Amino acid sequence: MRTTSVADAVAKIPDGASLMIGGFMGVGTPERIVDEIVRQGKHGLTVIANDTALPGVGIGKLVSAGVLKKVIASHIGLNPETQKKMLAGELEVELVPQGTLIERIRAAGYGLGGVLTPTGVGTVVEEGKRKVEVDGREYLLEKPLFADFALIEAFLADYLGNLTYVLTARNFNPVIAMAGATVIVDAEHVVPIGMISPDHVMTPAPLVDWLVVRS
Repeated sequence: MRTTSVADAVAKIPDGASLMIGGFMGVGTPERIVDEIVRQGKHGLTVIANDTALPGVGIGKLVSAGVLKKVIASHIGLNPETQKKMLAGELEVELVPQGTLIERIRAAGYGLGGVLTPTGVGTVVEEGKRKVEVDGREYLLEKPLFADFALIEAFLADYLGNLTYVLTARNFNPVIAMAGATVIVDAEHVVPIGMISPDHVMTPAPLVDWLVVRS
């Protein structure tokens, strides 16, 4: 794990990259990293996340700035800008049931070939997907979801890269940290090594590539 400025961290993200971004309606989303993506004028990005938050909040800023090519999320209902861009053909949106979404991400992080779920059987969701029968019941094979980068917001980080989260921010962050080829973390507080008890580590240091330090 190495430390970096937010500008240098975002500079590592090329146009057209796929990003997993933590957060639930903006809670647990690394806002400084999102703001820097907009400032640097990235474009053609694919975002994998639970939602697109609200206009002016979290991932909603990326939607408004027009830097996204595609969104893979469980819902977009609270962001009318996402809906408008989707209907206008300016943004591709793939909606995935929330449980299926997080399991596909987890499967990527754990090196699994996919997950079996009954969700979507008999609906349009099953189109183009393989069905597997187990004990007389049909399941869809949902493939793992990987990303080029995982963008994480933590409450505490130490200088090894161990992370801990607080309350609702412990949502998608620990799981997406497993499924991004490069993991960039912005932490509210960076503390000396040893300040985070091993029992409180939620994302271990070996998963973290870059820690954004505040100037």
